[in-house]
Amino acid sequence: MSTFNAIFSNSITPTTDLHFLAKLKKPKVSSIHVHIPRIHSSLVSEPEKSVISSGSSKPGILGSKEVIEAEGSVFVRTYARAPLVLESGKGCKLYDVEGKEYLDMTAGIAVNSLGHCDPDWVKAVVEQANILTHVSNVYYSIPQVKLAKRLVESSFADRVFFTNSGTEANEAAIKFARKYQRYSHPDEKQPPTEFISFTHSFHGRTMGSVALTSKEQYRLPFEPVMPGVTFIEYGNIEEAKKTIVSGKTAAVFVEPIQGEGGINSATKEFLQTLRTLCDDTRALLVFDEVQCGLGRTGYLWAHEAYGVTPDIMTLAKPLAGGLPIGATLTTESVAKAINFGDHGSTFAGGPLVCHAAIAVLDKIQKPGFLTSVSKKGLYFKELLSQKTKGNQHVKEVRGLGLIVGIELDVPASPLVDACREAGLLILTAGKGNVVRLVPPLIISEQELEQAAEVLSNCLPVLDQTAS
Repeated sequence: MSTFNAIFSNSITPTTDLHFLAKLKKPKVSSIHVHIPRIHSSLVSEPEKSVISSGSSKPGILGSKEVIEAEGSVFVRTYARAPLVLESGKGCKLYDVEGKEYLDMTAGIAVNSLGHCDPDWVKAVVEQANILTHVSNVYYSIPQVKLAKRLVESSFADRVFFTNSGTEANEAAIKFARKYQRYSHPDEKQPPTEFISFTHSFHGRTMGSVALTSKEQYRLPFEPVMPGVTFIEYGNIEEAKKTIVSGKTAAVFVEPIQGEGGINSATKEFLQTLRTLCDDTRALLVFDEVQCGLGRTGYLWAHEAYGVTPDIMTLAKPLAGGLPIGATLTTESVAKAINFGDHGSTFAGGPLVCHAAIAVLDKIQKPGFLTSVSKKGLYFKELLSQKTKGNQHVKEVRGLGLIVGIELDVPASPLVDACREAGLLILTAGKGNVVRLVPPLIISEQELEQAAEVLSNCLPVLDQTAS
């Protein structure tokens, strides 16, 4: 412990340096020579050995090797991290401890929609931190009420419940759906309790949310998980008609666009059919927009592109621009079923994160912002289609707005590694064969061109893998 403390004792930045860090621009340096393990962005831990030969070029700052070794001695091994130690960021650029610059097409897994150190966001965080940070939900606080009002005014919803993450937002939706069915069937000994989810879905890692997640590697090690979940094929209308049953189905959970699952978009007919089936069977329709919501698609809410509204919607990732927050939005009819004490959270919806979220909404809802996301998304997909045309391993470029996927016929990890070496950060999705591109929504066309160029130049690494 004393060794660990000694390593980190000189690396803590005081809060007085916030404005300095926000203005800091790091110089470019030569590439770092590293051995790179193949990883998947799902962050499932596997034993990895990485050797970082470079140290920090700045006196008093830890190098990558020291940080990685320290992490390995104290962390539970749940993250198969890339051998990259990031120190600071500005806009769409990130800098490691050696000073190397990276173009960020991950946005913290679709979280940093305004990029890094947006000045208005930083101002909002510092401002609220100097006023009030946490009081719990025993009391009212002004930023929480203001944010809830903004979300209600800009969505289908009548009520909001705040959480700390996306998986917690889905846990709340599970409980709300069960309570709603009990409330709606007061004379029945066994009200509907079952849930429908879909292939390639990802709804979180807590015990209820993981039960709704189709990928077996997330569920099987922890079984028995919550019972009563049926998985059907994403987009299969006929299977949905057979499976969503009156008296059994409490709710249907679906992502309008699947992120972790491989950037798969629903069709309008599919979501409209789910809406009709839920209406007919008195089941609730839950849209998980944790990754695809809040401007990512070029619409404020992804479901707006389909003209279909849910009974419950879950949000999280980009809502507070990098601070932990989630939200479960409901109609009045669902909210009526919930009583004092049915659910709660100590930290959720605190003044600091809510004030930061208002700053994010202020930017995303400015006139022209969402239009620019749509425009840049179309431009980026065209660029990628041109740059990858003729490559034998590229099967499809797909997505909506700035949630874009490139499906390959081989694993994407070698391409992720090569791009990182070239200064571009990207993710994988699906079965590890999809490149996931979810940059900050403020990214410029010039930066998108840079990303497409690096991707194109790195594609030959897939031939080496295939052979």
